Amino acid sequence: MKIDNSSFGRVEEFKYLGTTLTNQYSIREEIKNRLKLGNACHYSVQNLLSSRLLAKNLKINIYRTIILPVVLCGCEILPLTLREERRVGVFENRMLS
Repeated sequence: MKIDNSSFGRVEEFKYLGTTLTNQYSIREEIKNRLKLGNACHYSVQNLLSSRLLAKNLKINIYRTIILPVVLCGCEILPLTLREERRVGVFENRMLS
């Protein structure tokens, strides 16, 4: 593709607004990456979530405001298959238990 004096080639994948887009429209890797980021975020606040000084409601609020958005940001536009929905559900259930 050529626009003005710039030409753009075809690529297999690229990152746009934090989401990896592929030419195969596969979101499996994107979900995998988001779950990795969610795990990293979880472990960064692990000391808060395991503290006996904080109430369970506060820990749930920490999860919903800090960890969950990392995983789900922009997912409402992704065409999730049942497999990806289950993977996200397993992540959520594991974090809340």
